[in-house]
Amino acid sequence: MIDLVISGGTVVDGTGADGVRADVAVSGGLIVAAGGPAARTIDATGKIVCPGFVDLHTHSDLTLLSAPHARSAVHQGVTTTVIGNCGLGVAPLAGGADVDGVRAAVGYLDLDPSVDWKWRSYGEYLDAVAAARPSVNVAGLAGHLPLHAGVVGFDDRPPTPAELDEMTSLLAEALDDGAAGLSTGLMYAPLTFAARAELVALARVVAEHDAVFAWHLRDYADDVLPAVREALEVAAATGVRTQLSHLTAVGRRNWGSVAAALELIDAARADGLDVAVDMYPYLAGNAPLAQRLPAWAQAGGDAAMRARLTDPEAVARIRAHWSGQPLGWDEITVNSAPDPAVVGRTVTALAAERGADADTVALDLLARHGNAVSMVAGGRDAGDLRAVLAHPASVIGSDGQALDVDGPTGNGMPHPRSYGAYPRLLSEHVADGTLTLPEAIRKATSGAARRAGIVDRGTIAAGQAADIVILDVGRLADRATFADPRQYPAGVDAVIVNGEPTIAHGQHTGARAGHVLRARTKDKGQRS
Repeated sequence: MIDLVISGGTVVDGTGADGVRADVAVSGGLIVAAGGPAARTIDATGKIVCPGFVDLHTHSDLTLLSAPHARSAVHQGVTTTVIGNCGLGVAPLAGGADVDGVRAAVGYLDLDPSVDWKWRSYGEYLDAVAAARPSVNVAGLAGHLPLHAGVVGFDDRPPTPAELDEMTSLLAEALDDGAAGLSTGLMYAPLTFAARAELVALARVVAEHDAVFAWHLRDYADDVLPAVREALEVAAATGVRTQLSHLTAVGRRNWGSVAAALELIDAARADGLDVAVDMYPYLAGNAPLAQRLPAWAQAGGDAAMRARLTDPEAVARIRAHWSGQPLGWDEITVNSAPDPAVVGRTVTALAAERGADADTVALDLLARHGNAVSMVAGGRDAGDLRAVLAHPASVIGSDGQALDVDGPTGNGMPHPRSYGAYPRLLSEHVADGTLTLPEAIRKATSGAARRAGIVDRGTIAAGQAADIVILDVGRLADRATFADPRQYPAGVDAVIVNGEPTIAHGQHTGARAGHVLRARTKDKGQRS
């Protein structure tokens, strides 16, 4: 007997093909050929049946350990999440690594202090995720930050030859343990100090494993084009499969730079390089406030950075650096901080309230809270966003986190992308003509899955894992806002993960059927 049949719906299968009226059958956690009696039937008449969304770019490394129900993700139709992006992972860690220092450096991920770090290797970390029994499938990237900081430390210096050998060995072990690739984040200390030789050495290891190298570029503002060229040069030197994360251009004076960046990417692809990009459908980003500091000010780790911000000479240099920035403090809102009184306020508004200048307020927040302060930053162009979403080399990644409104991860004012990225894409950016519905679904499913090397998910086809979403497109809407982000979307009626109904009639069933997807480099498949 078949476990489940979804009947009467229009199947948009994730390949980009138009929808067709068909039944979908599930047995043993897999999609199977329809036919025969079923233990359960779901009537999807008038609705879209599509693969579960594969969120290529997330920061749920620690939130899944605190909130394994992954409510903000699964409620919007995400069935697989790829963690470890922007270099801000939590493994692997060298034997002598300063774990507290690394944890402080990735404070952006660390929303629940009760989460206990007990791992060193990447395999041990994946074991911890599996033990948490998440509601979504989890694939992961090894993080450049824990790798570099654990071996080299937080100072502005290159690795010695022996240290570089240790880093490449740790990376190879992480890939053998099941990491789907490596991510870097060249705006985050100490990765701001990573030079070409280090990036090329790591990229060669990734290429040898036929894995993906994801880049948070060195700059997304005035120097976005040199930053894109840097990544493409490493790809050309190593042949590594390359993913340029959340491609955008920040600051009005840089609007239009995205078109030039896409031309560079097109040229690289024409030369045979495997390069793609990802983006989320919003005009504001979310990152640690410390990202605004120059690289030298972040040297030495979180504690050293905070101490430096009390030095009048250092403060004067930072103020000079900020005087020419393309993004104003009125475009930056504090969205998470240990001090709840500052959350939801722009830096400019806080300055007016305190009778101080905005630079002083920002410096005070960073000196008191370091990397634990995060911001929502605007200054982006709608035309740039549409150009990336529509580009044939782009796929979708939310850049969000799996959160639980009722737990520690539900505090603050998270970016609404954690709750509504996929409904927003499939409603607003289909309605405005940027994408057709089948192409938008492809970018959110099979397109994203293949970038991570995941081959058994992302389409509705016999033999694929039964990760399925049922959408009422007429009601589909992102209800999360920047002012009130903790709102689940409308129109996501059912979500099935590995054959288990996880959202039914818009409510979480409590099911935690997700698998940890460990890369198997020999056949490129991913299995738990």
